Amino acid sequence: MTERIVVVGAALFDGDRLLAARRSAPPELAGRWELPGGKVEPGESPEAALVRELREELGVEAEAVERVPGEWPLKPPYMLRVWTARLRPGSADPKPLQDHDELRWLAPGETWSVDWLDQDVAAVRQLGTHPEAGAG
Repeated sequence: MTERIVVVGAALFDGDRLLAARRSAPPELAGRWELPGGKVEPGESPEAALVRELREELGVEAEAVERVPGEWPLKPPYMLRVWTARLRPGSADPKPLQDHDELRWLAPGETWSVDWLDQDVAAVRQLGTHPEAGAG
């Protein structure tokens, strides 16, 4: 059995608003929305990967807050795990630097106004029951 590779997703909150990122690549995912993040590198903790990916993809300084219960299969051997995250004080505003062409802050009533990638739907649903989602 091949070892699973963890992909971290950030449920990045600004108060009660959740950041959604629209994919620009690869073509089969372009135009759909996801929680930003990426692969955990060998020897890297998931939380460190999350901070690094948000810096690379969005140009922000963020911190992982808490793991969201559950994990969601992606294309083998990848597995999505999600953490709630928040911007560090003084961080720049997020910008779509890599793999995304638009970012959107979603208020609680707008969570389902974007076309989430299939694997992100279950993770975003889990956030609805997550206490951190209402905190800020």
